[in-house]
Amino acid sequence: MKISVIGCGRWGTFITWYLDYINHEVSLYGRENSKHMQQLIKERKNNLLELRESVTLTTSLEDVAQADVIVISINAQGLQALMEELNRLEIRNKTFVLCMKGIEIATGRRLTQIVTENTDASNKVAVWLGPGHVQEFYNGIPNCMVIDSEDEKVKADLVEAFSSKLIRFYYGQDLIGSEIGAAAKNVIGIAAGMLDGLQLSTLKGALMSRGTREVARLIKAMGGNELSAYGLCHLGDYEATVFSKFSHNRQFGESYVKGEDYVDLAEGYYTVKALVNLQGRYNIELPISQAVYDVLYNKADARQTLDNLFSRSLKTEF
Repeated sequence: MKISVIGCGRWGTFITWYLDYINHEVSLYGRENSKHMQQLIKERKNNLLELRESVTLTTSLEDVAQADVIVISINAQGLQALMEELNRLEIRNKTFVLCMKGIEIATGRRLTQIVTENTDASNKVAVWLGPGHVQEFYNGIPNCMVIDSEDEKVKADLVEAFSSKLIRFYYGQDLIGSEIGAAAKNVIGIAAGMLDGLQLSTLKGALMSRGTREVARLIKAMGGNELSAYGLCHLGDYEATVFSKFSHNRQFGESYVKGEDYVDLAEGYYTVKALVNLQGRYNIELPISQAVYDVLYNKADARQTLDNLFSRSLKTEF
């Protein structure tokens, strides 16, 4: 299978490494002015892994269009602009695989909706989601992930082609739930980091329990299966997001409440804004997401905001 990966950040580079590792023909695209791409072209490695010579590096989108499968791993808020660029290439009969998590802030669209609305009907779209960090995979530590798509054949073909001893893939059964659950777990990761920064890490158990219920309500309101929140796309990704030292979202939350700078991308910073918008659209309560939003965007005091969560009206757990 000939595969092109768009996005030369840490995850896109790992996806490239992994697909080459399981013996697919892989190319990696990055913009010519990208510092990540410049380093890869010069050294064929970044600070996490090294790519074999069998991987083709390119700065031309025209090369991407030659593949059977196009994997995308970029900032979620930049997906619409990328699809507009790809449109000019008149891509037909390809499969797009989104290895990224997020919700478009301005519209509330899921990422597969953006692709579907901006590509020819002959193209298919799938998502690749779930737990795992580059550092652990690269060192041979296995994990389980999910591939989901509205096209059952595409889903089956990708699971068959991408599975290995390093990653066991499950068949997703709810595209809405898979996407929303995966995006929202980054917000829970930021909240977890805030608890770490406030020396309240013992509350992570409650955060995971109530966070999953919150996300399940949103998934159901949007037409998905609320049980998806308890799967690999969300709850199953908590260890990697809520506890791991490698989690960018957790580290961002901790650094934020400590007043420290943090320069790496924390996708949950943008996702929480989209979640708060969806809260109003679907007339449901997302108290944890609202609290994270208030701290990040309204500059609310983190500890007082946590106290406010505890002072909410008493209710049954389920």
